Amino acid sequence: MTERARKTPGRRTLLGAAALGTAALGLPTAAQAAERGRGHGAGGHGSLRDLPVPTVIGHRGASGYRPEHTLGSYQLALDMGAHIVEQDLVPTKDGHLVCRHENDITGTTDVADHPEFAGRKATKSIDGVSYTGWFTEDFTLAELKTLRAKERIPGNRPDNTLYNGRWTIPTFEEVLRWAEKEGRKRGAPVWLYVETKHPTYFRKLGLGLEEPLARLLRRYGRDRKNSALILQSFEPGSVQRLARLVDTPRIVLLSGPKERPWDFVESGDPRTVADLVKPAGLKWMASFAQGIGPTLDLVIPKDASGRLTAPTTLVRDAHAKGLLLHPYTLRNENSFLPADFRRGTDPNAYGDVFGACAAYFATGIDGIFADHPDTALLAAADHAER
Repeated sequence: MTERARKTPGRRTLLGAAALGTAALGLPTAAQAAERGRGHGAGGHGSLRDLPVPTVIGHRGASGYRPEHTLGSYQLALDMGAHIVEQDLVPTKDGHLVCRHENDITGTTDVADHPEFAGRKATKSIDGVSYTGWFTEDFTLAELKTLRAKERIPGNRPDNTLYNGRWTIPTFEEVLRWAEKEGRKRGAPVWLYVETKHPTYFRKLGLGLEEPLARLLRRYGRDRKNSALILQSFEPGSVQRLARLVDTPRIVLLSGPKERPWDFVESGDPRTVADLVKPAGLKWMASFAQGIGPTLDLVIPKDASGRLTAPTTLVRDAHAKGLLLHPYTLRNENSFLPADFRRGTDPNAYGDVFGACAAYFATGIDGIFADHPDTALLAAADHAER
């Protein structure tokens, strides 16, 4: 590890670096990264293989600095130079796709402050887990648009509460229009990374995600193999369904090794994530996807004290099957970092995120989801210099 990686930057240092702009730092902007062989405006043209390595994906936008899944969070991620900006999709009661990490909007909106919606509070079982709160599928789009977004984890990110109430819940179509506008402004397509959330659950409600998503992709020219968009899901069946509807690149997300994708639970498929990361499982996923999005612990496990151990063979094995790897999620705060990269006793202070990122990049991963895209971009530049 270099001396640069050992030093722990302060919050102001990192924000100051972001304010300089990616060009001043010598980092690739989203436009520069997309420049080679791609069209402008709507869907754009290019290839997964054209993306910078490591690719920096703005996780729910720049969610380390703004309430997640808002146009403000997406814009900041793009302005910081993130190569791709992520959206998670859930449906409304009337079938519109909106951008929320979960359909439970209790913690990400001010819905609890709206007495007119008090009767909508409910307890539901979603993918085998019970939740009590307010859910997008019980609201029309017009009703959801009366709500305002807020910071999901204010205890960890109190500064982000400054922006509570500033933005509404965006529809995915609004995001597509935003990306189209930004693409024209920048002269290169804006890459998006789009996840179907709880697709089996919603299909049972008559609110299947894949078909309306495919219609929007076709409408905005993002349904081709060389479109500047990646589709993703924790349910392989959803990825397979999307593969039958559009040619857009696809990624299978993978959680803990003992977990089973919910569509596997519903169908009786006994395989776990541990099975899917074996060569046979990787070969199977490569038949309908171009990559995987594993949790970082599948790349480098932690020991009982939370410190990193030796890397697994996942990167090598996935690459052998022609699959890209975009693990999740890098965050700057101590509480989210491996124990060996935490600094000080404040769980919400920034730790040695550059050191952690260097360890992950050294495994050969192709990219990373990051709540703080500016930090990940600096770490990627460090990696390129080695």
